[in-house]
Amino acid sequence: MNMLNTIERQQEIVRLTQQQGKVSVTELASRFGVSEVTIRSDLATLDQKQLLVRSRGGAMVNSELSRELSLKEKGSCYSALKRELGAAAAALVQNGDRLLLDSGTTTEQVAHHLMQHEDLIVMTNGLNIATVLAKSESVEVMLTGGLLRKKSMSFYGSSAEKSLGDYNFNKLILGVDGFDLKAGLTTHFEKEASLNRMMVELATEVIVVTDSSKFDQQAFHVICGCRHIHRLVTDTGIPPHYVEALEKLGVQLHLVERSQ
Repeated sequence: MNMLNTIERQQEIVRLTQQQGKVSVTELASRFGVSEVTIRSDLATLDQKQLLVRSRGGAMVNSELSRELSLKEKGSCYSALKRELGAAAAALVQNGDRLLLDSGTTTEQVAHHLMQHEDLIVMTNGLNIATVLAKSESVEVMLTGGLLRKKSMSFYGSSAEKSLGDYNFNKLILGVDGFDLKAGLTTHFEKEASLNRMMVELATEVIVVTDSSKFDQQAFHVICGCRHIHRLVTDTGIPPHYVEALEKLGVQLHLVERSQ
């Protein structure tokens, strides 16, 4: 682990804190092969960014992270992994597909990997995603319209939902804020959950793409239950009991190797 740079180390510290609930300075210094002074500096930085909470001798999970991160903050978390997840999800899209692509930073990475597809129609509620795909000569881009939520650069509302009803989509690629076996797929924003539910109902095949930090996390607003998923694109950090449970539900898993 001592080969990680500062940003990579701090991202891993956030992941460990989310996974374990709390971490200690001593444990982290040993794990990453750096001094305790360096770890304390990392924790202070992450606390300031509200990605965790400093505690005596270490740090604990920020229950607010369960708070919603801005698009910019989300984009900086696990960026290399998100690119790989985006590529893996895009590989499930065929030329000629009629695709619904949810807003978000991981789904934006999917968009980057769709640029060379042919005869592809993509409808999205993400302004950032439409901007990416606008550069492609071979992908037809449609926006849901609606009210723009600037924090996430996503559209929502009744007009956005109404626009979906006029078309047929054979695939949906959906990002989530929380993934829990009992609670299902969840997100922080009520109006986005409503739009996402409609997307799930309309699409023939539902593909969820998320990094493993979202497992055992619950945001307040439910999108749908796990049984509605056809494929899940995530990384090898997924807890083993999720693999077993989802395979029993018939969900096809596509796992990206996560560097340790």
